[in-house]
Amino acid sequence: MNISLKGKKALIGGSSGGIGKAIALQLAESGASVTLMSRSEDKLKNIISGLPTDQGQEHQYLKVDFNDFKSYQKIIEGYFQQNQVDILVNNTQGPSAGSALEKKVTDYQKAFDLLFKTVVFTTELALEAMMKNNWGRIINVASVSVKEPLSYLALSNSIRAAVVTWAKSLATDVGKHKITVNNILTGYFDTDRIAQLNAKKAEQMGIPQDAVRKEMEMKVPLQRIGDPKEYGYLATFLASEKASFITGTNIPIDGGLLKSL
Repeated sequence: MNISLKGKKALIGGSSGGIGKAIALQLAESGASVTLMSRSEDKLKNIISGLPTDQGQEHQYLKVDFNDFKSYQKIIEGYFQQNQVDILVNNTQGPSAGSALEKKVTDYQKAFDLLFKTVVFTTELALEAMMKNNWGRIINVASVSVKEPLSYLALSNSIRAAVVTWAKSLATDVGKHKITVNNILTGYFDTDRIAQLNAKKAEQMGIPQDAVRKEMEMKVPLQRIGDPKEYGYLATFLASEKASFITGTNIPIDGGLLKSL
């Protein structure tokens, strides 16, 4: 099956590394022109310089801080005044780890702005052209924790659950415009985020970080952690015409980690 996104334009959040970068690379390899978003300008410039342009793509980047909503709002509004996208990948860094007893209401407000408010606002701006063009793809990077909450990720559990239920409602509303809306439920992937969480867990438990990673791998039926490239393949499929009858779904990519149906 050949997937071509030639002529399509994509906006990808959190794309200076990890899952976001892997998605951007695969979309570009499939012919899409991509706009990267992150707060690390040096990393963005480096990635842009290596993206393929053999199918006439024109790539760009936006330096943004998802933790500063007012600043982000101004930048993304300016972007959409000059641009439109066919594919929107909503992805940000995760909020700080911690249990429900450790987090206060102010922490939840910050997580809401980071994970929900930026997603809804960006999507609202992207939808105008998508509806006019009668075609669009909205892909939300979520987590398996919306189905099986992780005790040490109370903020992520709560706010990402709001994102996936909002996305289900949105999918119903925009389906008539041939716009699909899907959530990818992320399992364990080899990213800096996982390394940071493992380091904190290792410190708390007084054990080597390698032992934490090994324990994580053994929880996955395939007994390994995912390669971000594999994530990029799924996102690229969902962004393509091949996935035109898939919408309003939560798709786990977790090596079988989820125990629930």
